[in-house]
Amino acid sequence: MSTREFRFAEVFSYKRLVHAMAGAVVRSVTVFFPLDTARLRLQGKAMNVLMTTPLWVVNTRLKLQGAKFRNADLRPTNYSGIIDALVQIIEEEGVGALWNGTFPSLLLVLNPDVQFMIYEDLKRQILFLNFKILLSLEVFLIGAIAKAVATTVIYPLQTVQSILRFGQHTQHTGGSPLVNSLRSVMHLLINRVRLYVMLGLFKGLEAKLLQTVLTATLTFLLYEKIASSTFRVMGVKRPASSH
Repeated sequence: MSTREFRFAEVFSYKRLVHAMAGAVVRSVTVFFPLDTARLRLQGKAMNVLMTTPLWVVNTRLKLQGAKFRNADLRPTNYSGIIDALVQIIEEEGVGALWNGTFPSLLLVLNPDVQFMIYEDLKRQILFLNFKILLSLEVFLIGAIAKAVATTVIYPLQTVQSILRFGQHTQHTGGSPLVNSLRSVMHLLINRVRLYVMLGLFKGLEAKLLQTVLTATLTFLLYEKIASSTFRVMGVKRPASSH
């Protein structure tokens, strides 16, 4: 065997092939681990939505029971409690009605991720410009902005979600559940724009912002304090992108 043939055989030997494959697996796991973590988180959120949607449907209907509506076509409900509501919905509308609004709910699980993405981006911009530790007031403000933007962007879906849970909307049929859900969401969005112009998609937004923004800002303040304390206890300098 010539020297050239020997080197070729050595390079493509079984032992080297095993090492190369092992290295490729390790690298692929390392590169795609964040995506795998995100996938698991989304799967957990989706499972939570599927399990709790029937309770949210009942909750929405009980809250709106007895309310006066200008639309005479809306039929009044008479639920004596959670169990009675579940039984009546199943008997009158079918089991599937307990999962009304599931599609927009699945989309809404991205809200916290959008919120944190905006928050971290704003924080990096401030740190890049000022080269200093964020003050509590700055954390409060960028947390409020992040939550306000995230809430405003997804609020039309929350409006549609509530309408679907209320159960007074005729669901589309004749296709797959996913396609029917998408049609219902699009129909409701377009219908509200026709009736109330674009502002119809954001009715009640002020109250929602007051509810969520304050909670989010306090959460971010607590998050920053805990993160700073953790890095301090560990004796590790916090990355510049965070502080």
